[in-house]
Amino acid sequence: MIKTIEDLKDLKGKRVLVRVDFNVPLAGHEIRDDNRIVQALPTIKYLLDKGARVILFSHLGKIKHKETADVIEAQKAKNNMRPIAKRLATLLNQDVEFVDATRGEKLSEAVANLKDGNVLLMQNTRYEKGEEKNDPELSSIWASLADVYVMDAFGSAHRAHASTYGVPEILKKEGKEVAMGYLVEKEVKNLNRCVFVKDEDRPYIAILGGLKVSDKIKVIESLLNKCDKILIGGAMAYTFLKALGKEVGTSPCELDQLDYARNCYEKAHGRIVLPLDSVVTNEFENWTEKLVTPDNNIPDGFEGMDIGPKTIVKFADEIAHAKMIFWNGPMGVFEQTDFQHGTRAICDAVAKLKNCFSVCGGGDSAAAIKQFGYSDKFSHVSTGGGASLEMIENNGKLPGITILEG
Repeated sequence: MIKTIEDLKDLKGKRVLVRVDFNVPLAGHEIRDDNRIVQALPTIKYLLDKGARVILFSHLGKIKHKETADVIEAQKAKNNMRPIAKRLATLLNQDVEFVDATRGEKLSEAVANLKDGNVLLMQNTRYEKGEEKNDPELSSIWASLADVYVMDAFGSAHRAHASTYGVPEILKKEGKEVAMGYLVEKEVKNLNRCVFVKDEDRPYIAILGGLKVSDKIKVIESLLNKCDKILIGGAMAYTFLKALGKEVGTSPCELDQLDYARNCYEKAHGRIVLPLDSVVTNEFENWTEKLVTPDNNIPDGFEGMDIGPKTIVKFADEIAHAKMIFWNGPMGVFEQTDFQHGTRAICDAVAKLKNCFSVCGGGDSAAAIKQFGYSDKFSHVSTGGGASLEMIENNGKLPGITILEG
C-alpha cells in the first residue's frame, strides 16, 4: 500500500520535501520546454493550499564528478537551477525562494525560515557526487530537512539515488510519512494497466522503435509475455531483419544481438511484426539518393531511415484491432522532415481508435507526438521514457516507488 498525497493529514506547518523532475531542456539559461515543471504544479499547489512548507529538489542535466575541477564547474554553471525557480514562480504566481546550496548552513537556515504556504527550491541534486551513489550521509542530510516526503519525479523513479530512495528510506524508519504525488500516482495507475493486462484490454499491441535492441531486450521479453502483437520499427528492426537473413545495407545493426533477435522472433510464433519495406538513403545526412525498397532487404550502400508504405499499411491494420496500445520509440529519423511519415502514420492510426487505451512511453516518441500535435489523442503520455520501460520490464516495480510502500 502506497499513500497518495491526499492520504497525508495535518500538513499545515509541516516541512514537505518533494522530489520533482525539473530536468528540463535549456538553451543557455533559457528553458526550451517547461512541460515537466507544469506537470508538477498540481502536487505543489495542493501542498501549498494545505499550508505546508514546501521544499523542492531535483536534478538537472549531467555533472560528471570524475572530470577535472574546471570541467565540473562548467557543468554546474550550465545546469544551475536558478532559471527553473524563476519559471516556477511565474507559473505559481507567487515567490519561490531559490537556495544555491545542497547542504550546509545556508540551506538549513532557509528551510528554518520557511513560512506556511511558502515554497523553496534547492540547487541541483547532482551538484553532489553522492546523489547518484545513494550516499547515506547525503541522504541523512536531506532527510533531516523533512517532516514528510513526497515522490513526484516519475522520470527518476527507476534510479535508486539519494533523493529518490535514500531519503524516503530514512524517513520511513523514523516513522515519518512518505507518499506519491499526483504525477507519480497517475503514471503508476496508467502504466500498471499495461503491466497487469485484463481480458477487456485485448488485443494488446506494443509498438517499439528506437536505435538499439540491446536497450530493450528485457522490455521485449516482458512484452512477449503480455502482448498479442509487437510491431517493431526504427533502427532496432534492422537487427531483427539481419538475424532473419535479410540484407540491411549500412543500416545500424547490432551484430552481437543477432542470436538473441533470432531466438526472440522464433519464440514469438508470429507475434513480432517486422517492416515489409523501408525508405532508404545513400547517406544519413546530405544524402543524394532516396528510394523505397520493394521488400525488406536494403541494398548495399543504403541505410534505412523510415518504415515504408507497405509497412505503414500493415502496422495500421494491426493497430486498428487494438483495445490497448503501448508505444515507445519512433519508426524512423523523425527529426528529418523526409523521414517522418512512419512515425506520423502510427500517431494517426492510434488517433483513429475508438474505445482503446493508448499509452506513449515517453522519450523520443513523446517528443514526436507533441511535435506532430497528437499528444491529446493518447490516453496517457508518460513523463519518463526510461522509467516507463523499466516499469514494464519489472512488472510494475521501480525503486523510487516501491520504497514508498508501507
